Amino acid sequence: MNEEQQFKLQAFLDGELPEREAREVQAWTQCDAEAAALLAELRNTRQAVSKSETFVRVPESREFYWSKIERAIQMEPAQTRVASVSILFQLRRLVLPVGALSALVIVGLFAYSRMETAAAPDDSDAPVVEAMADSDATTYRDKADNTTLVWFSVPADSRNILK
Repeated sequence: MNEEQQFKLQAFLDGELPEREAREVQAWTQCDAEAAALLAELRNTRQAVSKSETFVRVPESREFYWSKIERAIQMEPAQTRVASVSILFQLRRLVLPVGALSALVIVGLFAYSRMETAAAPDDSDAPVVEAMADSDATTYRDKADNTTLVWFSVPADSRNILK
């Protein structure tokens, strides 16, 4: 028995077939044992389900009751909908900003190292002496020894003040 014939038996049991088709199915079930057995099983199942269902009366009309349910579903808060979003989607929203920030940090570090190497003289082991124009301070840097010295020169007229 194919699926279409099984659906036809179910429609016959539910009273959904026109009169002529219903008579044909009735005659078919009388001569086909498999169809008669399936029809009997469908009747038993329908009867068992109808006995186990509880009938609840609602004070409103059927249309009003279902329209209330429909309105409640439509007014469902957005928070509930957002909670159903998968964790992977939430992580995807986080990965893009973190990845962009990481890329900016890497580019910044690369640019800083390029500036530092460009500012350094070609002979990086040679000591460097810098004199400050606005003060009497002089700085001596020796990268090979990792040494920095700063000394101050005191003007001749202020030597008397120190004594």
